Amino acid sequence: MATYVLAIDQGTTSSRAILFRPDTSIAAVAQREFPQHFPASGWVEHEPEDLWETTLATCREALDKAGAAARDVAAIGITNQRETTVVWDRASGRAIHRAIVWQDRRTAPLCARLKDEGHESLFTARTGLILDPYFSGSKIAWILDNVPGARARAERGELAFGTVDSFLLWRLTGGKVHATDATNAARTLLFDIHKGEWDEDLMRLLGVPRSMLPEVRDCSGRFGESDAALFGAPISICGIAGDQQAATVGQACFTPGMVKSTYGTGCFALVNTGDAPVASRTKLLTTIAYQLDGQRTYALEGSIFVAGAAVQWLRDGLGIITDAAATGQLAEDADPTQQVYLVPAFVGLGAPYWNPDVRGALFGLTRGTGPAELARAALESVCYQTADLLAAMRADWPQADGAETVLRVDGGMVASDWTMQRLADLLAAPVDRPVVKETTALGAAYLAGLAAGVFPAPAQFADLWRVERRFAPAMSEPLRKAKLAGWREAVTRLVMPVG
Repeated sequence: MATYVLAIDQGTTSSRAILFRPDTSIAAVAQREFPQHFPASGWVEHEPEDLWETTLATCREALDKAGAAARDVAAIGITNQRETTVVWDRASGRAIHRAIVWQDRRTAPLCARLKDEGHESLFTARTGLILDPYFSGSKIAWILDNVPGARARAERGELAFGTVDSFLLWRLTGGKVHATDATNAARTLLFDIHKGEWDEDLMRLLGVPRSMLPEVRDCSGRFGESDAALFGAPISICGIAGDQQAATVGQACFTPGMVKSTYGTGCFALVNTGDAPVASRTKLLTTIAYQLDGQRTYALEGSIFVAGAAVQWLRDGLGIITDAAATGQLAEDADPTQQVYLVPAFVGLGAPYWNPDVRGALFGLTRGTGPAELARAALESVCYQTADLLAAMRADWPQADGAETVLRVDGGMVASDWTMQRLADLLAAPVDRPVVKETTALGAAYLAGLAAGVFPAPAQFADLWRVERRFAPAMSEPLRKAKLAGWREAVTRLVMPVG
């Protein structure tokens, strides 16, 4: 009987492979970084061969570390940086342009034109998204319009589009399978999340031929088999989900109202809203959390652009720390009488503001403000922004209002006990840090293992989830309200400056 499930976690700066045992413990991990390309201001690209080669190398390395062979792996699951766009030649499997990364802003003029023509309401109604360069559809259009001959080739059916999961699936299966899952399809601006199908009207508006698009499947199911030459024998590929949705699954957020928040460079919070999509009035995104057995489960998602990046700024920009881990102790030592607020709008503000034009600011500085106070302000800024997201979720989805919120957290920042305690204090809600912190990869492994018979149904899998530590709120209500009011005033001053 196969012993492991292999999770491929293809991210923005590195590719990782993790071998999970049936009890969700980790047998081996391998990781490799790859270059980032910035050919112009606001442009971000990856070389697709780098994505493939690092993925293949880490899979082989993880197997070697565990002393495992292909026969020991029940299934492969894939999770990926969402929205990043690859267009390749169906005959050769080679990309016709570098991958355009989710952070890339080159298609802002196209999105602005579509907005000016009055199309955003249609896109939002069908996809749950806003018209923004963040998503894949406008990136496909840019490649077709800027690579010589690409549009004509696409019309002839010679080219394929995929988010990174789809590109990796194509390569793993030796070009036999062109498919994706519902969560990645839902981030393209081309997929009707209500009907569960590609939308002809949206394809026409963006100029994307239907022949380019992959088949959309459940997150858990048999997508195909890896080419035998890659690992010595075929391995079934049985699970796919975009990274934030995979983390939602890995956190076992299967019940409506459950919330997970991932803290990396930015922060992504999702609340499970069940089988009904909730239209946001607060500029959150409506998306698919996962799809199993043809049944879609929906989520509201809020994106914070700067979370861990604020700590990186303290280290690399200001030079007041040499190690990110030092911020927690600095924050603990900060003068409690100083109320310093950092609004980290280094690249604008994400949800629920979606203001790309504002820039960061510090409020409340005194002559006594030093590194400790700045460290506390940076960490608290992440907590305040999370509070904004949860407030928006409650406003959009009344079922969440009044119910106890427990936030399940993952990502690099959750290692800081001080930050997680302050998060619980400012949310007035418990914050649960899991035993298995690799929740994104675990979600991909679970989806694959579910189809392969390694992992149980969602309700039973949820029983395997274990909390490593619960952070219970301990701050007094008057202090919490005062601190949140100060944050709201700081954001208001930044977004709507006096005079």
